[in-house]
Amino acid sequence: MIRRLYDWTMAQADHPRALWVLAFVSFIESSVFPIPPDVLMIPMILARPSRAWLIAGVALVSSVLGGVLGYAIGAFAYEQVGQPILAAMGKADAMAEFNTRFNDFGFWPVLIAGMTPFPYKVITIMSGWTGLPLTTFIVSSIIARGLRFFIVAALLWKFGAPIRDFIERRLGLMFVLFLVILIGGFYVVRFL
Repeated sequence: MIRRLYDWTMAQADHPRALWVLAFVSFIESSVFPIPPDVLMIPMILARPSRAWLIAGVALVSSVLGGVLGYAIGAFAYEQVGQPILAAMGKADAMAEFNTRFNDFGFWPVLIAGMTPFPYKVITIMSGWTGLPLTTFIVSSIIARGLRFFIVAALLWKFGAPIRDFIERRLGLMFVLFLVILIGGFYVVRFL
């Protein structure tokens, strides 16, 4: 089953509309969707390494624009939309304390969340809710998401064939590792 899913994903990665799907996933992941764009970006780059920079650029632009939506949710619709999203992640109780500390750190929370597996949507919503200056939010989002997506693109562009071979030979292990990282990220968010 995992092999069929992998083969299907690789085929979709080379589909003419793959960039649009990546743009959509990157956009909604920044505000509401739980699956990171790397799930599409990595197979897309492995399938067509010559498009690595374009793929990373699409993910960057879409992710930052989606982050602005998350910021707007926090700023204008926190009670109706943002709070339920954060409550579903187990973060509703700590919001008042977090609000007072969040802006003291400036752009660092956005930078760290944008580069790590920590759910970026939590930070986008919190940035709007706490009133982090929009310019600070956008600049730090561009830096963080740019570093994340372009480092992945550079590594896959440079070492793509061996990485693809490694993934294909150890597909089950890679799938389990991905699930552990994904579940671990949700666990960290929920219990920190």
